[in-house]
Amino acid sequence: MAIPATPPAEATPGHTPGKRGYSATRDQLLRRLRRTEGQVRGVQRMVEDDRYCIDVLTQISAIQAALDKVALGLLDDHARHCVVGGGADAAPEELTDEMMAAVARLMRRG
Repeated sequence: MAIPATPPAEATPGHTPGKRGYSATRDQLLRRLRRTEGQVRGVQRMVEDDRYCIDVLTQISAIQAALDKVALGLLDDHARHCVVGGGADAAPEELTDEMMAAVARLMRRG
């Protein structure tokens, strides 16, 4: 699955240069992403080693859950910092539309 290109910062509604909503938890976020990256490499080794299909699928499910947790944390930080906290220059309706579009993308699977 290809990751869609992110629009340039200037084109993003509510973009404010500088501190992000997740800045306070950045180190924790990076640790989780590195751990998830390790899980993905582990699944790759499982496939290379011809491991049982259900075991591979179980690990993929764990990876998806870990990424969901990261995404929800980012969304929470965005809502608190950028939308409610007024950390953006865009109108509240624009920010709400942007956030709901992100939620819709997170919910789409398969």
